[in-house]
Amino acid sequence: MDNDIYENLKLDRQLCFLLYASSKGMVQAYKPFLGKLGITYPQYLVMLVLWEEDNIPLKQLGSRLFLDSGTLTPMLKRLASQGFLIKERSVDDEREIRIRLTEQGQKLKDAAKDIPVNMSCELELTEDYIEQLKELLKAFVSKTCGSP
Repeated sequence: MDNDIYENLKLDRQLCFLLYASSKGMVQAYKPFLGKLGITYPQYLVMLVLWEEDNIPLKQLGSRLFLDSGTLTPMLKRLASQGFLIKERSVDDEREIRIRLTEQGQKLKDAAKDIPVNMSCELELTEDYIEQLKELLKAFVSKTCGSP
């Protein structure tokens, strides 16, 4: 039997596996930096969005992170219990829940400001390589999930 027809079924030829393994590796690489801040990688992603745009509707936050409210709500609850953010109903529309940073959440931004540079050093990747990789991944995400 010709095994060449099964070549595409090898694990190391799977894009999905390489993305999965890369994602796990990145989360692990962030762990020591985020541990010092007392937050997890998914919580860091939430904070990144809020540092970029504070007082954001829950729906928009979920959309930016490609997360549904069932996944996002426990994360937000934990960040709120740590004093980093507040969930509140919109004054204009009571159906809308808005997420905004507390003063402590704003201060966390200053504590996190060196993480991207530290990660670049940790991974020993050039700035050009990182930019190329980000552009490729943005295109991929756009095709698979919609616009990031």
